[in-house]
Amino acid sequence: MRAIVRRTLGFAWVVPALVLVGVFVYLPLAQNLWFSTLEWDIYSGSREYIGLDNYGRLLQDPVFWSSFGNNLLYAAVSIAVQVFGALVLAALIESIRSERWRRGLRAVYFLPSAISLTVAGLLFYFVYEPSLGPLNHLLRSVGLGELAQAWLGQESTAMNAIIAMSQWQGFGYSTLLFAVAIQRIPAEIHGAAAIDGVGPIRRFFHVTLPLVREMTGLMAIVTVSGSFQVFNEVMVMTGGGPNNSTQVLGTWLYRSGFVRNDFGYAAAIATVLFVITLGIALLQLWFTHRRRVEW
Repeated sequence: MRAIVRRTLGFAWVVPALVLVGVFVYLPLAQNLWFSTLEWDIYSGSREYIGLDNYGRLLQDPVFWSSFGNNLLYAAVSIAVQVFGALVLAALIESIRSERWRRGLRAVYFLPSAISLTVAGLLFYFVYEPSLGPLNHLLRSVGLGELAQAWLGQESTAMNAIIAMSQWQGFGYSTLLFAVAIQRIPAEIHGAAAIDGVGPIRRFFHVTLPLVREMTGLMAIVTVSGSFQVFNEVMVMTGGGPNNSTQVLGTWLYRSGFVRNDFGYAAAIATVLFVITLGIALLQLWFTHRRRVEW
């Protein structure tokens, strides 16, 4: 009897959380899936069921595919910079003998991560400004004026400029996480490797890298997931332009719904984005579970 009472009381504590999750997470997801089967004009209020036609439009929409490609490019660069680049930098910082220098460098590299993406986007919008921006001014000052250009005004450079800003903003945070992972490696292991005559480069590949692979895998998954949720920096710096060259899935979703008044199509984009992020989240859960079993 007591066991039944305890289970009932335990379930009673869980019910409010289940209700909140159901109302604010699962119900909107179900509604979005339904909206994606409609041709919906939110201003007139007209709705027409069109089945999977919006998903057929996605397959034929060049802007959708270019947006998807920009997200993939963003993910690839983020993996290279915020995972492998940050790991190398963290290893270099932690190899410094002076604790004061290590702390100072951690703070310096982490500082950009304390700035919001919106503020960082506005800052780099000024940095990239063609006439008065510091970047072009620096290039002219060192005799490389031929490289100065409208970084955010050209299709060939706009997306790369946004990605560069984003890497600058998030690089320090990844470096700090890797530094913490490296600090957890017992000093005796590095000491034994040094006694055996293993150089710093070999120690990195044969000692540090294998012992932080859990953090490396987790950071890779989190980084890819974040790359498909990019929105603020693009909206602040280019709004998706020029000529839709910097659209990502998040901004194309917003533009389709709130600018073009095509909410059914926007809901279809949201569904695709949800499926992608859900798949990445499941991969992260599988990876975490596997690591726990191994340990």
